[in-house]
Amino acid sequence: QVQLVESGGGLVQPGGSLRLSCAASGSIFSINRMSWYRQAPGKQRELVATITTGGSTNYADSVKGRFTISRDNAENTVYLQMNSLRPEETAVYYCNVFAYSLGPEPGGDYWGQGTQVTVSS
Repeated sequence: QVQLVESGGGLVQPGGSLRLSCAASGSIFSINRMSWYRQAPGKQRELVATITTGGSTNYADSVKGRFTISRDNAENTVYLQMNSLRPEETAVYYCNVFAYSLGPEPGGDYWGQGTQVTVSS
């Protein structure tokens, strides 16, 4: 099994910055894609950014130029640097990875518990 623990959420003023972290642990053989999603109240969960093992990135149009996803493969950790935050980006942010564990189960998606980001003055 793979466990994900997010950190770094909190309250920030509009235009401010936050850096989210997500550390994977457990019986990990390898981690492929690592992503951040967010879900605002009353809305569907949406993909924010993805990074592959090789470092290729993809972003939602709404965050391009403001958010940066990165990863530390040695530490099995993914980061999301968020700049110029907007009130409408208030949401619970979730870490997601596609990983292979050392156990017999096939590779699959794993989710963190989520971290709250509130953008408000």
